[in-house]
Parts: sequence; C-alpha cells; structure tokens
Amino acid sequence: MRQLSIWSVLGIWASICVGAALYAAWEGYGGGAFAMTLTAFAILLLVMLSFAARGVAEDLAAKFGAGGGLLLGALLFVTFVLYLVGTGTFAMQRGLTMAAFIFVPLGLAASSGGAPAGSWQDFFTIAGVWVFVKFGSRYWMWPYHSEQLSKPLSVLMAVDAALATFLLARRLKGVGYSIGWGNRWGLFVLGSFVAFGCVAIPLGVQLKFIAFEPHMDHWSALLLGPLGILIFTAWPEELLFRGLLQNCLARASKSEFAGWWTASMLFGMSHITNLGFPNWKYVILAAIAGLFYGWTWRKTGSIFASALVHAAVDVTWHFLFRTT
Repeated sequence: MRQLSIWSVLGIWASICVGAALYAAWEGYGGGAFAMTLTAFAILLLVMLSFAARGVAEDLAAKFGAGGGLLLGALLFVTFVLYLVGTGTFAMQRGLTMAAFIFVPLGLAASSGGAPAGSWQDFFTIAGVWVFVKFGSRYWMWPYHSEQLSKPLSVLMAVDAALATFLLARRLKGVGYSIGWGNRWGLFVLGSFVAFGCVAIPLGVQLKFIAFEPHMDHWSALLLGPLGILIFTAWPEELLFRGLLQNCLARASKSEFAGWWTASMLFGMSHITNLGFPNWKYVILAAIAGLFYGWTWRKTGSIFASALVHAAVDVTWHFLFRTT
C-alpha cells in the first residue's frame, strides 16, 4: 500500500481547517469563543488525520510505549478544558464526564495486562465509545452555539480517544488505520459499491424504505456534504465496526468469517433507533451494507477503502433517494 506521508496529511489538515474557517466566516461565525472552538476542532482533527499517515502510530507506540496512550489522552482532555474555558461553558460535570470517557478506556487497556486482542476490556471499550457517541448528549458536552458545531467535535474526540486506547495503549494490530492506496483497490471499492447498490436499491424500494427522488441542495452541500460524510460518518464508523470490532471478533473467535458476519449484524442492529424505533428496514439494509464494507476492509486491510464505499453509499442515498 502506498500510504500518505505526514507532510501530505498535514497539507490535507491545513486545507480542511482553512476551508472550515472561511466557510464559518461566510456563515457569520466569529469572536473569541468561536476561535477557541475552531482551535479545538483543528487539534482533534490533526490527531485523527496524523495517525493515518505513514509510520506515525508505530513511531509513537515504539517511543512512548503504552504511556503514549496516556499522553494523548491528557492532550485530548486539556483541549476539551480549553474549549470549555474559552467558550465560557465550563462545568465540573462536563469535565468529569469527559475525563471518564477518555481515561476509563485507557485504564481498561492497562488492566488487560497485554492480553490478546478480543479481551473483554476491548469489547467493553468499543461498546462504551458507541453508546457515548450514539446516545450521549453532544450538545451538553460541547454547548457552544449549536448542535451543528457539537457533532463534529464529539465524533473527533471519540475517534481520538479510540486511537489512544487501541493504537497506543493496546497496540492492536491489523486495524488498517491509514490513508493510502493499494493494488486493485479501485476494483474492490467500485465493485463493492456497485454490488451493494444492485442489492440494496431494489430491496429498499420493495421494503418501501427509499424512493428514487434526485435532489440537489445548495452548492455548499454539494461541495462539503460528501467530505463531511466521509470524515464524520464513514471514517469513524469504519474504524469502530471494522478496524476495531470486526478485527477483535475475528481474533477472539479465530475465524475471519465469524468476525465479518457478527460485526455486520451488529452494525445493522446499531441503526435500529434511526428514523424511529424499532426501524427493522434500516437494520436489514445496514446489515447488508456492513457485509460489503467488511468485505472491502478484509480485502484491502484498510478502513480508508471501506470508508470510501461507505461514504459513496451515504452520498448516493442523500442526493438521489428519499426515505419514505
């Protein structure tokens, strides 16, 4: 795999941060509180992207050992406290909640005592991260201005905390946390996307879950929507359900098929509360999607490839179909 260097990743990071600042200014955001929010966003995004660069995670793990996870956790917590202070929203409950979210998984990783991947501590942490992001009050944790700003911050913090726990403290192998490209990846990504569409579109229409209704939103949605879906939906979910969950399930069961199948079914079940509970139509289609995403991850060994398929599916659904 030809993985991006840290300098290429830093260029991507700088472009996103500058673009976010310009777009925010165009939307009318400004002031010291917003500047601190943008700073927190930039720090969290830098961690998320830099770990996907060639050799960064390995070098940090080799240099600091398991303590690297604690150091990264401390950086994340300080960033959160600075955000609260800078936006005038500091509250002890928020600080303690975030401290628990960051440091309890690190403590569990330490308590595993170097156990093989797939320990109960691993699964407990994966479940905890999912519950926190899925059901936690993002706006309560990141209260400045609006839910629109709190969602990306919450997702970035969850990804970074998972990196501290699994890539540094646990040094879990085979996650595939990278940005790069390998031989025949285009075939795997495109083939998975097309094959899923051939299955999901007729099934979704038959279940009366979707209807073909192309719509083009404002130009900003066309430009920023796909990027936002890739960074804040597809990438985090692929890390959690493929790089971590499917990986740990396969290692614990000593069966790639069992890990793939089980993670896909759990991915489907994780959508049962979406658009009304219980939404079994969503569960069925998401579980099928999970099979294709999981297959792509297995063939390429990278969450970047499966995230591209995931993002392509979500973008197609968003712009070409209506949920009935």
